[in-house]
Amino acid sequence: MQKEGIPPLLTESLQRTFGGNHSVTNDFANLEGMTELNGFFAPLTPSGRSSLAPNMPWFYSGNLLTVEYLTDPANVRAILPPELELADEHPGAVAFIWADWQSCSTGNEELLDPQRSQYLEAFAVVRCKYEGVTYSRCVAIWVTKDFAIARGFFQGYPKKLGSIAMTRIFNRGKATPKLEAGAKLGASVAAYDHRLASAVVTLREPSEHAGFVNGHPMLHNRWMPSITPGLGNSLDQLITMGGVDADLGQPWKGDAILELGDSQWDELASILPVHEILGGYYREVGVTFNGGKLVADKSNPSI
Repeated sequence: MQKEGIPPLLTESLQRTFGGNHSVTNDFANLEGMTELNGFFAPLTPSGRSSLAPNMPWFYSGNLLTVEYLTDPANVRAILPPELELADEHPGAVAFIWADWQSCSTGNEELLDPQRSQYLEAFAVVRCKYEGVTYSRCVAIWVTKDFAIARGFFQGYPKKLGSIAMTRIFNRGKATPKLEAGAKLGASVAAYDHRLASAVVTLREPSEHAGFVNGHPMLHNRWMPSITPGLGNSLDQLITMGGVDADLGQPWKGDAILELGDSQWDELASILPVHEILGGYYREVGVTFNGGKLVADKSNPSI
């Protein structure tokens, strides 16, 4: 039966969805009393289910393919803000990393909808120093999903959308390398259909570590320009963070080939050119992210 004040087509649609005995009137009465919007990230709704990123903690399981190399330390210096210094040892060291992730929040609901949990990323990491402490810092990164971009903005990662692929290792069949000496693993990243990086790593032997560049807590900047042009940043924070509950597989090391490129929209080869390859690594990892710490705050919320 049609309820007074509720459009007939809306009533019919809701009753088709929830059943003929569903109380459309109660729905509207409940909505009228709702004033709180919920969600960790936009868009906010009364239920919070539309949020682009869920509440922390965030859980990650995946495989990492890393190529470490040296560039001129002046190149690293040029992409660091003035308050950060170069690392004391190997100041020109760079790690370019591909990651094939599966992620979820508490309850693991995302795992049942793989489009909401699986993504890839490719990123460049350097090292820096602030007030005598050495940190890792991501200076370029591309990902394949919008929720990964949202989480990255929150964490200070300069994430952009890209097309990414990397060789996967399976335990059965002939269409996979085995995790053994001689295995070859490839990876690539492109943005706006322009190839930015490609790599081949040939595994040689198990390793005690998976590289040194990405082995410190991260040090990132979070900022948001003022809505009024020319006034600077409303949000301007230096933050640090790292994963907890690390569950790390046996790393492998080997020889690596890495080719970088640029496009009119993205800079990589021009800002961090390869001078010398140090090596390649592969590792399966699991980690939890549950927040970080504020290091310095120059925010001006009044602008």
